[in-house]
Amino acid sequence: MARMTAAQAAVWVMEKEGVTQAFGVPGAAINPLYSALRKQGTIGHILARHVEGASHMAEGYTRAEAGNIGVCIGTSGPAGTDMITGLYSAWADSIPILCITGQAPRARLYKEDFQAVDIESIAKPVTKWAVTVREPAQVPGAFQQAFHLMRSGRPGPVLLDLPFDVQTTEIEFDPDTYAPLPAYKPAATRAQVEKALGMLVASEKPLIVAGGGIINADASGLLVEFAETLGVPVIPTLMGWGAIADDHPLMAGMCGLQTSHRYGNATMLASDFVLGIGNRWANRHTGSVDVYTRGRKFVHVDIEPTQIGRVFAPDFGIVSDAKAALALFVEVAREWKAAGRLPDRRGWAEECQARKRTMLRKTNFDSVPMKPQRVYQCMNRAFDRDTCYVSTIGLSQIAGAQFLHVYKPRHWINCGQAGPLGWTVPAALGVRAADPTRRIVALSGDYDFQFMIEELAVGAQFKLPYIHIVVNNSYLGLIRQAQRGFEMDYCVQLGFDNINVADDVPERGYGVDHVKVVEGLGCKAIRVHRQEELRPAIEQAEAWMKEFQVPVVVEVILERVTNIAMGTEIDNIIEFEELASKKEDAPTAVAAMLD
Repeated sequence: MARMTAAQAAVWVMEKEGVTQAFGVPGAAINPLYSALRKQGTIGHILARHVEGASHMAEGYTRAEAGNIGVCIGTSGPAGTDMITGLYSAWADSIPILCITGQAPRARLYKEDFQAVDIESIAKPVTKWAVTVREPAQVPGAFQQAFHLMRSGRPGPVLLDLPFDVQTTEIEFDPDTYAPLPAYKPAATRAQVEKALGMLVASEKPLIVAGGGIINADASGLLVEFAETLGVPVIPTLMGWGAIADDHPLMAGMCGLQTSHRYGNATMLASDFVLGIGNRWANRHTGSVDVYTRGRKFVHVDIEPTQIGRVFAPDFGIVSDAKAALALFVEVAREWKAAGRLPDRRGWAEECQARKRTMLRKTNFDSVPMKPQRVYQCMNRAFDRDTCYVSTIGLSQIAGAQFLHVYKPRHWINCGQAGPLGWTVPAALGVRAADPTRRIVALSGDYDFQFMIEELAVGAQFKLPYIHIVVNNSYLGLIRQAQRGFEMDYCVQLGFDNINVADDVPERGYGVDHVKVVEGLGCKAIRVHRQEELRPAIEQAEAWMKEFQVPVVVEVILERVTNIAMGTEIDNIIEFEELASKKEDAPTAVAAMLD
């Protein structure tokens, strides 16, 4: 046993649980923990410019590699409330991050002390566990339990709130005998898998819906093996994108109201059976339950018991970790194939591939300012199969999901359910901190980019290079498009005549000069207007990244209004080609024409 402060014991536990990197902002109430971090010297720290940014960095760090758990640290009061958005984002997408906050001394709790807030109560709805640790001797156990909960069942975030005097009190703790608690993960039984597989075999046009739980469980290889053994096409959800490569012959496209492919929706509507693994039947994927479920049977496999039947009642449900379930599915499928019990699915798979070859959206526009569709076409040509994309919300993300290609798990780092603006910059920095070698390309609209643009200074200070593609239409594009239903275009324009931009420069009316702001934050930036300029700009960005080791922004000036395909049901997606009117605020568009 050793005598040490509770804060020192907390750092020891994090080290023993595998933590090597933290993100945060120090402050008076959390300084004892920072003192322990400095003395121990085993956990690196990246200083954020905003505490919410630290929480998103932690989330990007977790998402980048299997087994990672990002840690974000802040002081009392507003630091904790700033991180609530990050906790919500992680909770909504089943991402484990550990949030540590300082707190006023115990004697001053509930007495309206400076920067003392009941963060435990505030955080409970968006965490697996949130607690103010009131006894110093309970600090090691609280940290141990935090890691156990984050890794068990459906992953998710935890908040630990540490009063100042709790951190500084000495306790007895023995690091040499510490051991992490084993994570609990339910596993499917053979009887359950055989029943589910029997239902699939009895169908004529089955699909596998691959959710983010497959990526969380590091089970993408098993998914592909299972699909190939059966010959059954796969529909990944937005969170499961990359679990099977986009060019795999059994990748049938994404289904949904926004982040979807025309061929993915058509294939879902043509199916008669769906095996969902590690997915939540999120509404952006399904649309209304009636349309989505009509004419097909469902089996749902999920690690969380309360997810089974939450959106709609499946014909059969299995509570299981995705990796455990898929391992058994592969085993049974192999046996059945060897015994001649699996039907030939080549006709159905070819039907799905025919839709994938023909049901495409137009991208080959030559107009200036550029249409976003052409930007993504250019990105596909400029970036290789190893590219990891990071994005959060807006027309930029929706169009990115419709037009980009992802080939590997954890190469689409996306905030799926919460979608907070500003997430992209800090999340990309977190991904880079987790992987120094990966080719990282972030994607933002101008408003998402402006929300937490200050975090670029973190990339400059800590040498975290990546490429950030900013598609700038000087609009809240997704909200502007949604306002069409109200026949308005109200409070969504970001443009103004920037007095620091010359009158004869086209982007003067686009408002913020992102290039100057980025350069002021210690990074590099380049602006493009035409499709032929984009690839040279990306090449220049890569050269600057190598030379300066900082984030590089490539800003693409878009036409002000472009509607992106989406709808209210998976069988009622409105496709667009070009504006019916050339006016910037044109509220309607004509039907799409395919390439």
